[in-house]
Amino acid sequence: MTFLLKSMIGNPLSGIGLGGGGDKEEAATPLDPAKAAGMTREEYEEYQKQLVEEKMARDADFLHKKAERATLRVCLREKYRLPKSEQDDNMIEMAGDDVDVPEELLKMVDEDATEEEGKDSIFGQIQNLQNMDMDQLKEKATATVSELKSKAEEKCSVM
Repeated sequence: MTFLLKSMIGNPLSGIGLGGGGDKEEAATPLDPAKAAGMTREEYEEYQKQLVEEKMARDADFLHKKAERATLRVCLREKYRLPKSEQDDNMIEMAGDDVDVPEELLKMVDEDATEEEGKDSIFGQIQNLQNMDMDQLKEKATATVSELKSKAEEKCSVM
């Protein structure tokens, strides 16, 4: 019973903090991060240096990938005559002049270009005509002509 009473009430002088309570917690946590990691000072410095180098390498790779994508966007903008983007130009400048579009992306763009060239040529147009339904085309033409005649009759009193 005495134990329960002491644990519930506790020591009334322990909360006052006469200078002895807080020092134990500070002494338990080491000030040196190398000791906290369980390494010597030299090992810890080498580890930190290695982390920084790895982060720099990752950042450089990421910047290079972003520049490759920007280069591809610039190529597509030139191809389709779209306005240029200053953001893409800045990204390419930041990465340097050695940025090339990845081969996989170039293959995809080249495949699209050959398909479009085939569609734009005379032979491509002839193939499209062969694939069209002539009856449907005649129906559309007659519907358009009749619609034009009806609009002209509404506007012109002579007809």
